[in-house]
Amino acid sequence: MLEVELKVRVPSLDILRDRLRKKGAESLGKVHEHDIFYNAPHRDFGKTDEAVRVRYTGDHTVVTYKGPKIKKFGLKAREELNFAVESGEAFETMLDRLGFRKTLEVDKWRENYRFGTASVCLDDVAGLGTFAEIEVMAENEADSPTSVIETVAKEIGVTGEPILESYLEMLLAKKAGTEV
Repeated sequence: MLEVELKVRVPSLDILRDRLRKKGAESLGKVHEHDIFYNAPHRDFGKTDEAVRVRYTGDHTVVTYKGPKIKKFGLKAREELNFAVESGEAFETMLDRLGFRKTLEVDKWRENYRFGTASVCLDDVAGLGTFAEIEVMAENEADSPTSVIETVAKEIGVTGEPILESYLEMLLAKKAGTEV
């Protein structure tokens, strides 16, 4: 599956939250996500534009592989593979034993909404600020999710320059003093 998303920095989540409610979006709740990103011993994910993430959310853990960004849609798109693990700590120990190294941790509070076929996330990311993400899952590169994302953005008033960098990339740039 390809995850195609529009990410925009927003000054306040309150306005978007109100618009989503007024438009009948289904609230899926608010969660704290603690993400730990790893780099591989056999290649540098910073150079290959890949990511391996262990995400802790409440009482469950999901491991994600994200492939290199695909430039086709004009938004951020990439292959994403997810699977749940019984123990995030055990999985992290396995990664450590295999030579993977922690890159960075990202903490955020995320409000999830379902709006038609799109997912809308209102994010408050520690060290970065507040963002809105509109995501659509596509089967392959032949699908065209861009129009769905643009329609949802217009309906709920998400405007601004699309951010193509991940929160990881933004935090790494901030840490290096080369903010995006």
